[in-house]
Amino acid sequence: MTTRILVTGGAGFIGSHYVRTLLGPDGPGDVRVTVLDALTYAGNPANLDAVRDHAGFSFVHGDICDARLAARLMAGHDQVVHFAAESHVDRSILGAAEFVRTNATGTQTLLDAALAAGVGTFVHVSTDEVYGSVPTGATPETAPLAPVSPYAASKASSDLIALSYHRTHGMDVRVTRCSNNYGHHHFPEKLIPRFVTTLLDGGTVPLFGDGLNVRDWLHIDDHVQGIELVRTAGTPGRVYNIGGGTELTNKELTGLLLDACGAGWDSVEYVEDRKGHDRRYCVDWSRIRDELGYRPRKDFATGLAETVAWYRENRAWWEPLLARAAL
Repeated sequence: MTTRILVTGGAGFIGSHYVRTLLGPDGPGDVRVTVLDALTYAGNPANLDAVRDHAGFSFVHGDICDARLAARLMAGHDQVVHFAAESHVDRSILGAAEFVRTNATGTQTLLDAALAAGVGTFVHVSTDEVYGSVPTGATPETAPLAPVSPYAASKASSDLIALSYHRTHGMDVRVTRCSNNYGHHHFPEKLIPRFVTTLLDGGTVPLFGDGLNVRDWLHIDDHVQGIELVRTAGTPGRVYNIGGGTELTNKELTGLLLDACGAGWDSVEYVEDRKGHDRRYCVDWSRIRDELGYRPRKDFATGLAETVAWYRENRAWWEPLLARAAL
């Protein structure tokens, strides 16, 4: 029996890779996918070119806050995988309203529509930033939420709203919280694609503060693997952390990117640390490992080399984005 899946934000970085994976040769083969995307600055129709002619693919241009549209779409689907979000910390600091609207109100709108339509599984994709900074150790799913930036706070709100629909209405809601993603098709405002595209053009990249902020890096192949395990085998009402297993300071990562792009430290400019810059994120992903068999498969050295090579070979994809966003 074919499962009809509504993927919100499916023209973005992670959502589009999820869709390409589902409809690709190694996908489950028994799914039909509808992408709902507002095509804001970070949503790119070209990200879906590989599946555009697939018989199981359809695209709807629209806003997740549009209750009528959400109701109409939910009626024709069995499951939802919800990626759509405003996701850039710096932009949220400059103006939080759109983050609250999209991430909190948009999620609530989708949940209402899914509840009314009797949709089965609703996978809500979130972030480790909802936990805030963790000085040592790793954060389990049971840890209190302590977001710092408006972006992280809006995502924490959406997590709690989603879980409340499970507790109140008995909906099959499952939440994932990932560490920092990297890979191809990543919009060039985020650290790795921004540094790579700038360095390939011979420019100078900014390193915030002392460069010792720590992140765990997760390749999008592994993130998509984790999301699919949660969709197909996760427990309703559960939160699942998805980690990559590679912790690096921003300074260490910068060194690797400089080497990969053939640049030196004279291409780095130390700048004042940004507001809301959490010192360290690290999630404990033993739950998804022990319950669902998740393991990161892409080692970081290989993943980073592949990512840099992709940006080097796909200027036609990212140069128009840089021009449009004036990054």
